[in-house]
Amino acid sequence: MDSVTMAHHHDKLEWSETKDATEETQRICDQVKGQVEKQTGKNYGEFKAVKYRENVGKELFLIKVHVGGADYIHLRVIQFIWLLRCVPQEVDILSGVEQHKTKDDPLVPFKI
Repeated sequence: MDSVTMAHHHDKLEWSETKDATEETQRICDQVKGQVEKQTGKNYGEFKAVKYRENVGKELFLIKVHVGGADYIHLRVIQFIWLLRCVPQEVDILSGVEQHKTKDDPLVPFKI
């Protein structure tokens, strides 16, 4: 798929409405925090999931994360399920970060 097709495909994903973060959302954030810090070059003392959206298949997540003060970031995370010795293991992979967001910025799908 070329980049134009990929971008078009990305736009066609169906997303849930924005919901309040859950324990599961926070667990995903905890899983990818190291990846986020590596990508942004920052160390976050606070890293609290506050809102999220998921695609219909529930393998893509958009998450609003409070990182201290009035500063928020938006994450795009892909979730894979691996079978390890016949036991499903969730693996969360960061696929994008948007920095310098506010509490009120809408959580909208973004290009990676």
